[in-house]
Amino acid sequence: MAEGDEDLPRDAKIVKSLLKSMGVEDYEPRVIHQFLELWYRYVVDVLTDAQVYSEHAGKSSIDCDDVKLAIQSKVNFSFSQPPPREVLLELARNRNKIPLPKSIAGPGIPLPPEQDTLISPNYQLAIPKKQPAQAVEETEDDEESADPNPSQEPKTDVPHNNPQRVSFPLTKRSK
Repeated sequence: MAEGDEDLPRDAKIVKSLLKSMGVEDYEPRVIHQFLELWYRYVVDVLTDAQVYSEHAGKSSIDCDDVKLAIQSKVNFSFSQPPPREVLLELARNRNKIPLPKSIAGPGIPLPPEQDTLISPNYQLAIPKKQPAQAVEETEDDEESADPNPSQEPKTDVPHNNPQRVSFPLTKRSK
């Protein structure tokens, strides 16, 4: 054993020997701790899933089949194989049948036509309708004269500002 291995936990010694058996000689000491953390987290996840499967089956304790099922479900949902090469080639052929949009000729970087871009601004401004100050005062005077006894019921009618939406089409600037 190397110097300092005596005070390492058994699991850390196992990780260190696994690294050595794979030909990894030079690594930072923190790598062992990272592998241990990953290892412990994986084991806890598998055993937690196995316990859920065991409880669902009505068993009093976890058995080997529950652990196998938990590992298999982790493998099925954690790792996925890429599609076969033939499928990828067919997808590429179908995509490449569609021609690219023609570019705008001019100085600088060639760009596609404006209808094919998403960089042009598209926005709307909300402009509130303004009421003249005199019209507001006249409506308040009319309401007071219509109700001779206003103290019995508080007024709840507040003029609503309905915003008016305005959009501006973008046009090309003339040079």
